[in-house]
Amino acid sequence: MGENWKTREQMEMGERAMLAPFAQKSADSRGRKYPEPSHTYRTEFQRDRARIIHSRAFRRMEYKTQVFLNGTGDHLRTRLTHSIEVASISRTIARALGLNEDLAEAIALAHDLGHSPFGHSGEEMLAECMRDHGGFDHNRQSLRVVELLETPYPNFPGLNLTFEVREGLRKHEVFHEFPAPAGEKYHCSSLEAQVADLADEITYYSHDLDDALDFEILSAVQLKQNEIWRRSHHGVLTRYGSARGAELHKLIIRDIIDNEVNDLVTASAKAIAESEVQTADDVRRQRAPLIRYSDELAGANRALRKFLYQNVYYHPRVAEVNRRACEMLRCVFEAYLVDPDRLGDGATRRIENQGLHRTVCDYVAGMTDRYLMEEYERIAG
Repeated sequence: MGENWKTREQMEMGERAMLAPFAQKSADSRGRKYPEPSHTYRTEFQRDRARIIHSRAFRRMEYKTQVFLNGTGDHLRTRLTHSIEVASISRTIARALGLNEDLAEAIALAHDLGHSPFGHSGEEMLAECMRDHGGFDHNRQSLRVVELLETPYPNFPGLNLTFEVREGLRKHEVFHEFPAPAGEKYHCSSLEAQVADLADEITYYSHDLDDALDFEILSAVQLKQNEIWRRSHHGVLTRYGSARGAELHKLIIRDIIDNEVNDLVTASAKAIAESEVQTADDVRRQRAPLIRYSDELAGANRALRKFLYQNVYYHPRVAEVNRRACEMLRCVFEAYLVDPDRLGDGATRRIENQGLHRTVCDYVAGMTDRYLMEEYERIAG
């Protein structure tokens, strides 16, 4: 039977033979909150990846803003395309370091499931609406999506993902507060989760520049102010002297990604070797993450982040559209508080356990840009 296809056990043996000793092996997973039988020919993290991709929340990301309001340009990124790009870069880095690609990819695909409509502006507005009721953070919301709000299974709430994928979604929280099955206290997540975290940064550094160029809100003079752009611009022209316009810009974006990934792999490999970690749990006991940039690139990236905030995220053409969209979000949120029946039976059943504000927040956070605007039109008459 096993001659023409691999069993799960064979795949797990392959991981032990091929992956680095400090990689998180699927056979060593701490498991799921609700026990399930193992699959015949898929590892635990492969199953998690499939559950995420097949979820309704994953499909809705196609119509959620990344930076530029969804629908304003055919080639601009959405939360969905952003997540797919993060997954691609995560697999590249994980493979280079001998880590578990399936785990890194699953975390990357799920990391924005809880993001609100209208991008970071929408997140800030939801946080304001929830200021006196527990707040709102899209990372914590992604956990709520996979642990509670997605309900495809009759026997338990959520997607029942493995501990390791859920651990990876807590990237901005204190890990020793995360309830591990054996009650261990630790400071870092797995290397795979650390990879997905920085792959997210690399992705939005590069594609937010790319989208801003497509949206024509960055000039050549502005771009030359940034060290990372200048360095790749020079390198690309050295190799492709005749490149101009859009072709040149695409080559520069690709070069930025290559430089970021190469630096990250080199610096991380050095940090891992110096730490002498031998197991995935050795990684968790470290005082600081081992997946990192070189000091030089880390500084340049901080400058790039500041550049993007000054010249892209707060640009009047972006900020004004987002401001109007967020006022729609506030209006819809307040209308639901006054008339919770608008939420429908599925959501209203959660009010007793989750509270009215949190239930409304869950519902609004799950909306696409398009649906929220349609709902605003209905409410505003």
